[in-house]
Amino acid sequence: MSDEKPPPSLAELDARLKKAREGKESQSGPGKYHRLPQSPLGIAFRIGTELVAAMIVGVGGGLLLDRWLGTAPWGLIVMFFLGAAAGILNVYRAITGLGLAPGYRRAREDDNERPNGDAH
Repeated sequence: MSDEKPPPSLAELDARLKKAREGKESQSGPGKYHRLPQSPLGIAFRIGTELVAAMIVGVGGGLLLDRWLGTAPWGLIVMFFLGAAAGILNVYRAITGLGLAPGYRRAREDDNERPNGDAH
């Protein structure tokens, strides 16, 4: 029992926490919900990819639905418009920056509290 070390003092713990916080603040690079700026060409490719991918999924789903239910061409028509709407919504979110944080809501600058009540 005499071999056990006493627990570290609160002053030591405070010093270790300060050191860890300073190291975290000095790290360069984006935070958890921040992204690096993209070039205009990168943004254009992202927008094109968002639209094309949504249309492929919509049209493909419509064709499969028509084949399965035998309702050609109604499944294709409906899923085409749903895919187009999803693509436009994804492009809107990409351009406005929504979807970067949980809940798809922009953080307000005057909002000093997080949802759990902690201050920034």
